[in-house]
Amino acid sequence: MILIMVAALALGLILGFVLDITYPTEYSFYITMALLAAMDSVIGAIRSMMEDKYDTTIFVSGFATNALLAGVLTFVGDKLGVPLYYAAIFVFGGRLFNNLAAIRRMIIERHRERKQRKM
Repeated sequence: MILIMVAALALGLILGFVLDITYPTEYSFYITMALLAAMDSVIGAIRSMMEDKYDTTIFVSGFATNALLAGVLTFVGDKLGVPLYYAAIFVFGGRLFNNLAAIRRMIIERHRERKQRKM
């Protein structure tokens, strides 16, 4: 599964650099917020895979819902003149750091366990 994720990431990066796709600068903030939410979903999926709790349906629905919610918050806030995008930054950014910290701890624990088994 991880190999598929790495291959998909590599393919996406290659396509992003090779294809000349542009979008209006007015959309850049919305896309940034949606990407933050999507990154949160991907890091959360990696964490759940490491905990043996991964579910594809939950990942796909969370990926789409989080990206859509971040975009809608940014759009509505922009129309109202209220920076609602801060909510997306705060929530998704906080979750990203929490998930990365949990992944780091799991990697360190697994490394220590392997090291102790060799002794």
